Amino acid sequence: MIETPFRYILYTLSVYQNPVMLSINSPQFSQKNYKDLSGDPHFGIQMSQQTSSPTFLTLGPAGTNHELVTRNYLSFRDLEAAKIILIDDFFHGLSMMANGEADFMVQVAVHPDCANVVATAHFEHDIHVIDTFISPSKELGILTRFDVEHPRTLALQPATKNYANLDRWKELVSVSSIMRIAEGLLDGKYDSGLTTLELVEQYPDQLRVDLRIGTVDDPWLVYGKKRVSTGGLVAWSSSPAVTQLNRYS
Repeated sequence: MIETPFRYILYTLSVYQNPVMLSINSPQFSQKNYKDLSGDPHFGIQMSQQTSSPTFLTLGPAGTNHELVTRNYLSFRDLEAAKIILIDDFFHGLSMMANGEADFMVQVAVHPDCANVVATAHFEHDIHVIDTFISPSKELGILTRFDVEHPRTLALQPATKNYANLDRWKELVSVSSIMRIAEGLLDGKYDSGLTTLELVEQYPDQLRVDLRIGTVDDPWLVYGKKRVSTGGLVAWSSSPAVTQLNRYS
């Protein structure tokens, strides 16, 4: 396992913290857990490019799981001052990063474009996955318009199509995000939609719950411009998974 890059991940993000940056003398960077970065050429590069307000890209529109999880990630990293730009296309997001319009991008790993985005980032833009994490989604469910007694069409984000038995709907419509589904439901474009349950609270006279799905723990990727892997595994040695895996060691 390569532990130096993990320390570099934390430092890469910490240079944006405002008003206090993580120090190489902080407990997070103790010699017990991490190797010294003083000889790492990336260390000086990142120091010279530090700024107080990084820009993160993620999938819009407002209210998506991507926006919620990105905000939670930034809070976890003490980067509340970061700017978030909501986009409709991750490939466009890569171009924005390559052109200097953004610093990082957050994408759920189950997004149908994820594999192609990772490859395009690496080979066309020299952009790489620099961090990963697990986060639950918003509470999800299948909502139906009150004026539709027997729903026929169901809108869903392709990554969610195995979240429930969908046999009762004759036509499945792929939509880019759960909030686009919400917009379509309220506009009368679809009979039903697999989207966030909070919509029922916001529009109780227009939507009903046909099925409660709940939350799903998804893997997430953070893209950045400085590669953190040097050819080996980059992993969290004290991950909560250790308690389960240690039973077999």
